[in-house]
Amino acid sequence: MPREGRGTGGAGLQAALRSLPSVDAILIWLESEPAIRGMPRRRVTEAVRETLAQERRRLLGAGERPSAPADALGIGRRVVAQLTRAGAFSLGPVINATGVVLHTNLGRALLSPLAQERLLRVAAAYCNLEMDIATKERGSRYSHVAGLLRRLTGAEASLVVNNNASAVLLVLESLARGKDVIVSRGELIEIGGEFRIPDIMRRSGAVLREVGTTNRTHLKDYVSAIGPETGLILKVHTSNYRVVGFTAAVSSRELVELGRARGIPVMEDLGSGCLVDLRPYGFPHEPTVPEVVASGVDLVSFSGDKLLGGPQAGIVVGRADLIERLAQNPVNRALRIDKFTIAALEATLYAYEAGTALETIPTLRMLTEPLAGIRRRARGLLRRIPAEVQRALGARVVEAHSQVGGGALPTLDLPTAALALGTASRPAQSLDEGLRAARPPVLGRLLDDRLLLDCRTVLPGDIPALAHAVSSL
Repeated sequence: MPREGRGTGGAGLQAALRSLPSVDAILIWLESEPAIRGMPRRRVTEAVRETLAQERRRLLGAGERPSAPADALGIGRRVVAQLTRAGAFSLGPVINATGVVLHTNLGRALLSPLAQERLLRVAAAYCNLEMDIATKERGSRYSHVAGLLRRLTGAEASLVVNNNASAVLLVLESLARGKDVIVSRGELIEIGGEFRIPDIMRRSGAVLREVGTTNRTHLKDYVSAIGPETGLILKVHTSNYRVVGFTAAVSSRELVELGRARGIPVMEDLGSGCLVDLRPYGFPHEPTVPEVVASGVDLVSFSGDKLLGGPQAGIVVGRADLIERLAQNPVNRALRIDKFTIAALEATLYAYEAGTALETIPTLRMLTEPLAGIRRRARGLLRRIPAEVQRALGARVVEAHSQVGGGALPTLDLPTAALALGTASRPAQSLDEGLRAARPPVLGRLLDDRLLLDCRTVLPGDIPALAHAVSSL
């Protein structure tokens, strides 16, 4: 008897599996669905197969007495829901309500309207990327930003690669392959993604020579480390952390004097480089690129998509002869930037030269916006939410702190205003999940038992969509 029972159950399972609709039957039903009209057939077919596989796994996991399998209509609706949620494209806009201005996971710096316009112009037509129009001969793609960088930084020459890590790698490989590079132990940084200075040093073929201690390094430490195999003195700005207390560090000018006396080039990796002094807006002193160049450092590298407020890029400025060695290195070919990076970077640098950077570059505008303006935006957001929704979600405007992000100014808290959500019946965690499922997704930050929607990083144009997303919760 038990054996017969198992057989009957097995037969029921097999019957249920056989009754599942075919891929073709579901595809025929989906042809009339307007929600996915125009979706590539290959993608739709893959989604159908995946959904059918899920249904088979459900039936197999149900044991000997599975429930009725889904029909073509049921599976088709699941496919439509899956494809609609995913959308046609994976990369898309989000509303950044985290309060982190340079959020690495959300694309860091927003581009200025001028940079956006220049990207569209270059994307829609052929351009003079590497063509000298006057002579009809091949030109240099770097010439479009070389003059701007020379005037803005005071450096003799420049080179731009795809990010600052690449810039450091290119300098080390070009100037110090097989040679010693002297770095203070307190500057052996690790940035996001477990990327470490010692690792890039090994990849470049250079030999790391650590000097000093974590908290204190003196000029004599550099002097004693110099030998016949020394190829470079590297100073790394600790842009993503701070060593405080009983500390000592050697200034750029002191290293320049030492390097010149011994015939050794000095490089400073600024990481998140800035072209303007932000101290008038309440920021602590952050060395600007022109300041470091003026100190006599031979090469300075920095990022394009952090405090500069432009596209992802690694910018190296400094001595013309050293820049030429970088440009001639075959590795530079693998790291070179394309026309879109050049277009956006040229527009970003143009704003600095025109004196409009603080007003037109979103990163600088968000960082320097007065608290009063952020409060007005937060209150305006609250007013757009129906009163009954406000009560249900415990919505209220609160004071909080934003962060710069992107490995810049790590100890600085920026005063801000945020919309706080969360009650005992509507916990912040569930509200966070609901907003991330919105279109466009909304990213806030959880603090204790509240979800904060920080209005420092919410663009004015995003307020209606954000209010709708909150109201829909």
